[in-house]
Amino acid sequence: MEKENTFIFGRNPVEELLKTKPEQVEKIFLKKGALHRGFSSILTLASKNRIPVTDVPGSKLHELVGSVNDQGVVAAISLASYLEFEEWLDSIEPDANTAVLLLDEIEDPHNFGAILRTAAAANISAVIVSKHRQAPVSAAVFKTSAGTAGRIPIVRTVNLNQAILTLKENKFWIAGLDMDGKPLWDHTFDVPMAFVIGNEGRGIRKKTGEHCDFMLSIPMTNEVESLNASVSAALVCYEWRRQRLAK
Repeated sequence: MEKENTFIFGRNPVEELLKTKPEQVEKIFLKKGALHRGFSSILTLASKNRIPVTDVPGSKLHELVGSVNDQGVVAAISLASYLEFEEWLDSIEPDANTAVLLLDEIEDPHNFGAILRTAAAANISAVIVSKHRQAPVSAAVFKTSAGTAGRIPIVRTVNLNQAILTLKENKFWIAGLDMDGKPLWDHTFDVPMAFVIGNEGRGIRKKTGEHCDFMLSIPMTNEVESLNASVSAALVCYEWRRQRLAK
């Protein structure tokens, strides 16, 4: 597992991480002069987990995270967010209730964060990303995910196409999301699934698409050509989830 240090900000993301992964929080910075009763849950959780809390000027928060709406609280964290592909694969036993997302060069951190949030909510087993041309797990990603980035395995691989071939060898079927594919609602998901979500502008790379077993589309009306990558991922996740709950 590879660790990266960063900062997260905002009441909900900080509180969520304190609830789910307090071991990742190293220190909390509160804006000096802020009413502490507004941070009662954060202070209680920090005390419970023996995490130091320091009052600092607003300028210090700005120095840590830049010109953002930090809501008066910043947490220094040690993210243990990436699992190596082989390590993750050795830890699972795929069945019909196993589904993963493969992100083919998602570069927008807000899209990445929103996808992580949806994947966690829909009980997706992991989100698999490439080490190259992929938005990293950053403060912006963590903020957009509302703290759920710590709840789901984020698996990193050097070669996404090779990862697809390995998933196939381990009982997964690979479905790419493409406007020319079969309508999402017409497919039955009763095997381990891996859904490929393409880049915001370019979509799925040609070679990656060739490795997919089939393509799925989200039907559009009113001449709308496509949806945002995170919205498309959400629809796929919840159609898969709906089918599994119906079993």
